[in-house]
Amino acid sequence: MRHWGAPAAAVLFFTLWCVGEAGRMGPGLHTWPGTWPLVLMTAAIALAAWKPYASLGCAAALPAGQFLGIVPPMEANHWAIYLGAFVALGFIQWTAGRRTRFFAAGANLVFAGAMTFLMLSWRYSAGLGWFPPLYMGDRWTLRAFGWQLFSLLLLIAAACAAVGLALALYEERGSLFRARSLAQSSLREAEVDLIVEQERTRIGRDLHDVLAHSLAVIAAQADGTRYLSKDQPKAVLTALENISTSARSALVDAQRVIEGVHDDGPAAPQPGLNDVVPLVEGMQGSLAIERSESGAPVELSGGQQLAVFRIIQECLTNALKHGGRGTAVRLHLDWSGPGLTLHVASGIRAAADSPDPAADVRVGRGLAGMRERAHLAGGWVTAGPDGEQYRVTAFLPYGTRSAEAAAPGAESQLVPAGGPAGRRQLSLEEAGHRG
Repeated sequence: MRHWGAPAAAVLFFTLWCVGEAGRMGPGLHTWPGTWPLVLMTAAIALAAWKPYASLGCAAALPAGQFLGIVPPMEANHWAIYLGAFVALGFIQWTAGRRTRFFAAGANLVFAGAMTFLMLSWRYSAGLGWFPPLYMGDRWTLRAFGWQLFSLLLLIAAACAAVGLALALYEERGSLFRARSLAQSSLREAEVDLIVEQERTRIGRDLHDVLAHSLAVIAAQADGTRYLSKDQPKAVLTALENISTSARSALVDAQRVIEGVHDDGPAAPQPGLNDVVPLVEGMQGSLAIERSESGAPVELSGGQQLAVFRIIQECLTNALKHGGRGTAVRLHLDWSGPGLTLHVASGIRAAADSPDPAADVRVGRGLAGMRERAHLAGGWVTAGPDGEQYRVTAFLPYGTRSAEAAAPGAESQLVPAGGPAGRRQLSLEEAGHRG
């Protein structure tokens, strides 16, 4: 409306004049004396929003042409064509800048004076037939009727300008309201981010004081027991070594997740598909894992590889937690479709054998974490009991990747823990453990 209102008003102005003067135009527009005044004022209105100075030029061309005798003077039935200049003034006041507005107002003040003289002078319109002739020359005519007509034209021009300014102020007010709403929304988001960051810092500090210390004690105790118990069976020594290794690995992961690094800090390596085999082998002593693959493996992006590793890790952890030691787990990676399909099935412990039946039905955050990881990687996850087994199915589509992500050993595998991606992955870490 702001930019197309002026052309629409020009079309309406021209159409209404043609319809109103249809019976007095004679054979057509080419013989009607008001054709050129109508064309010039229509052009002034049409150009007002886009080219305000060109619009003022068209409005000035009409009185200038009449003074020079190029354009016929106004007659009693079409003098109101002059008002097109004031309509254009309204659009200029609406859409133009402050400097152009002042210039247009001054120009229309001059136009109103020129129009008054042209309409009253005996040399041009001679009073248009509705001002009584005084037969004493232009001086007496202008002295008697000039201020009346000039004031009327100025009043019309002021009304058009006031409408344009009102529309401009309305738009400016709307812009200010939108800017204020945006600023308030940004402030609320910043406050929420600050509260979340403060809460994460507090939780991280508490976990560091408790979890990191406990893991370090577990690793130290396991090593000490293993070194002091050389005569114990090999299975006991192996279990102690696994406890020590797992505690140290968990300590490193916990330190990275809890403490993090700043945006300009060192990069933290993230696990990928190559780490799935060591993960499975490390859990073989506690679970009976059967791993298989079908189809030709396709290289995944760093984020997708991390999602696959964490989903498998969560599934194996849940199988051990809810199924107990020796639980049979089938892990299958299907590469044959349009994406990697991951199937994990584990046995469900009978309710009578469970020391805490409520723990097996408790809904924790592990499933939500897996679904969030799959969603961020472009896929999905379904999970639920299926007879005597608990099945988890994950799908990650193959997608286009950047050269860095596709290159072996690319640095996209190293995600700064304090950067945006690292923060997103850390938040998934927090949601990745059930119970």
